[in-house]
Amino acid sequence: MHTQADKNRLRWRSRRGLLELDLVFQPFLEHEFDSLSPAELDAYQDLLMLPDNDLLDLVDGKTETDDVRLNPLVARLRRWQVRDNE
Repeated sequence: MHTQADKNRLRWRSRRGLLELDLVFQPFLEHEFDSLSPAELDAYQDLLMLPDNDLLDLVDGKTETDDVRLNPLVARLRRWQVRDNE
């Protein structure tokens, strides 16, 4: 079970230098955090290690990741990016 402290810590780490990423990550965490498995949380934290521009390219679908662990999470983030643009 994830704690509120875990969520707050990830919310803080999810704040990025690019508004486009904040608009995806903030609602994603609010709605999806409780459903993330421990493996998905690890993958999410690994994604947060990427530079903002690389992360934006992944979320926008301009690039793909070679790390198969990240693919399902990137797909979920892309769905949130699409929701934001509708």
